[in-house]
Amino acid sequence: MTVFEFEGRTPKIDDSSYIHANATVIGAVTIGKEVWIGPGAVLRGDYGEISVGSYSAIEDNCVVHARPGEHTAIGEHTTIGHGSVIHTGIVDDWAVVGMASVVSDFAHVGEWAAIGEGAVVKSKTEIPAESVAVGVPAKVIGKVSDEYKQVWIKYKANYNSFCTRYRLLKEL
Repeated sequence: MTVFEFEGRTPKIDDSSYIHANATVIGAVTIGKEVWIGPGAVLRGDYGEISVGSYSAIEDNCVVHARPGEHTAIGEHTTIGHGSVIHTGIVDDWAVVGMASVVSDFAHVGEWAAIGEGAVVKSKTEIPAESVAVGVPAKVIGKVSDEYKQVWIKYKANYNSFCTRYRLLKEL
């Protein structure tokens, strides 16, 4: 893992979390318990602040950043899909941001909301709790079902187990 202090801004990472050796964490970044951060992810708290709640997953090649003096917040039990960008946005607990999506400045993704793959949640957009949003720009098209929640509870638990399992990686 590559973790850097920047101008006196030091990451705070819970010991139970896993950050891949090819991920980068810089500056004012707070990472809760059992957070899994995949290869190529970059969390850059150089002039803004970032918080990632416990039991969340920031998958491969994501970028998380914040504007100067602002805060990007990712809740607990949240999944940020491969290649997504979260920039000065808020993603609440249990939400899922699909692969290659963007949550832009001051946007807010509600609890248990599901953002479809490749969607763009534009600046200052509000995606209500338990909503499904897709497209460019992202539009709400439905509600998250109880069945969906049960499936994602299992998926999220798998990523939490990666925090222990990935410590056993063997470089070849």
